[in-house]
Amino acid sequence: MTAGGPATLKGKTILITGGTGSLGKVLTRWLLARPDDRPGKIRIFSRDEAKQHFMRLEYLHKTKATDEVIYHDFERLVEFRIGDVRDYHAVCSAMDGADIVVNAAALKQVPSCEYFPFEAVQTNVVGAENIVRAVRDGRVEVGTVVGVSTDKACKAVNVMGMTKALQERIFVGANLTVPATRFICVRYGNVLASRGSVIPLFHEQIRNGGPVTITTDGMTRFLLSLGTAVELIAAAIARARAGETYVPKIPAARIVDVANALIGRRTIEIVRTGIRPGEKIHEILVSEEEAARTVDLGDYYAIQPIQPELQAESVSGPRLEKEYSSADSLMTPDEIRTLLERHSLMPEQGAREEGEFLR
Repeated sequence: MTAGGPATLKGKTILITGGTGSLGKVLTRWLLARPDDRPGKIRIFSRDEAKQHFMRLEYLHKTKATDEVIYHDFERLVEFRIGDVRDYHAVCSAMDGADIVVNAAALKQVPSCEYFPFEAVQTNVVGAENIVRAVRDGRVEVGTVVGVSTDKACKAVNVMGMTKALQERIFVGANLTVPATRFICVRYGNVLASRGSVIPLFHEQIRNGGPVTITTDGMTRFLLSLGTAVELIAAAIARARAGETYVPKIPAARIVDVANALIGRRTIEIVRTGIRPGEKIHEILVSEEEAARTVDLGDYYAIQPIQPELQAESVSGPRLEKEYSSADSLMTPDEIRTLLERHSLMPEQGAREEGEFLR
């Protein structure tokens, strides 16, 4: 089993599928902020031409669009490509010449996936298989593929989680059929202030004077910043062995406590709406079945692949003794407020989406 990844990203070509999303934008910013270890090419692949247009404008430090903005796109450090991860031929083209692929393309809204399950399959499952096929059948040479997954893939009860769990298995299993490429995964919880997450919803409800809606008082969630998510991807690229899934050690909180921290001293009502279809009370990042093959690496856990052929005998370290749940260790209200303030997410701080490009 391949041990670890490239010691440096300098001169590498990095493809980010779904690269115009919150994670893709912050990952791009992180890569650009490494002058001594900067990639030779950052390729943004997504199907949304509008998001690409505005991301390109920010990268070029332009406030207005002109005809020449898109000219010479393929010659720039940050290159934009229109295409869909569902389209095998578009995926092959985008991957051509890439050293590292980060698959951030996803349908991730739980209710949307419940109502349109096959659409989630097309993006989250078929998209992952298209990346594997491009290497296996299309003979595209890639050193590392990183699958971005979610806590909802663990003991999945909703379509989004089920499709992400399948994505993990597709990528991990690909190490057996395409051994020249290292396929690894990262799995983490709710990202603070990412597009479609609960904090922007709370901000909007507070601005409108309420009410703030929560599902139930007992619901807990893991919380991490986009910066921490990017650090996890970087750690996995640098250290993960083929087939491993990296999981961060991150705080968790009751969602009602997050709502109360954001409301502060305002007179705003909290309304309980009930659990939505496919939701859990608590999320899990490592299941009890996975715990025995999960190694503690300090800041991260590494889940060893389920296939015996991919498990490395040389991997040492303490193993988990039970599942890793968002109910295990909850932040206090003061700790939640401190976390939100640190990431400029309190309403009085003029909170914004953390994925703002190059800011």
